[in-house]
Amino acid sequence: MIDIHAHVLPGIDDGAKDMDEALTLLDLAAQDGVTRMVVTPHLHLGRFDNFKGNISPVFEELKRCAQLACIDIELAYSAEVRLDSDIIALLAKNELPLYGEYEGKQFMLLELPHSHIPPGCDMLVKYLKSVNITPVIAHPERNRDLLRDPKKINPLVRLGCWFQLTASSIEGKFGADCQALALHYLERDIIQIVASDTHSVKRRPPQLSHAKAIVAKEFGDARAKALFIDNPYNITATLFS
Repeated sequence: MIDIHAHVLPGIDDGAKDMDEALTLLDLAAQDGVTRMVVTPHLHLGRFDNFKGNISPVFEELKRCAQLACIDIELAYSAEVRLDSDIIALLAKNELPLYGEYEGKQFMLLELPHSHIPPGCDMLVKYLKSVNITPVIAHPERNRDLLRDPKKINPLVRLGCWFQLTASSIEGKFGADCQALALHYLERDIIQIVASDTHSVKRRPPQLSHAKAIVAKEFGDARAKALFIDNPYNITATLFS
């Protein structure tokens, strides 16, 4: 499996606190069957200002330590970019870490506020699409606007966004409502990727296999393979080459 959303880089956001915890998370992921992981620290302007320049040295140290610890997992980095109008300027400066390139398009992990879908979200998405970037919307099943009205996702679907569910939502660990919405969106076939969004061993471990088994049982092995392996591979492969 390939996990494209993980807060494993130590000490730069609300994920792993130090290198020991980061290595523990990587080891747990590898034991669960994850062969590749894209680490994605928050880029939340004014709170976690994680641009390429400060992510890269932390990532290289994590990669070095993981190799020394003989953890069998390939690593690359991107970022979980919080919706903000300043994204446009940051893109122009080439400071935003993106996913790879697939079918001539680049991909960006984009986080909406948990509370709502902000006004102007559609305009930013249209801009990103105009510069050949497809947003991958993180954990829509946990957004309160969408929990109240699942159809509010439709404009983003029509704009061509991809969507990434959290594995533990499928398992019900965020509650029955988030689980129901995750399954509803899977039934609608508008989800492209499932990822762990791991933050810590206790808070959210890097486990995908249980959710993959649920998806395989409910929607078939081919669908599970697409969500946990094929689609994640396609949009991140160039990061590992």
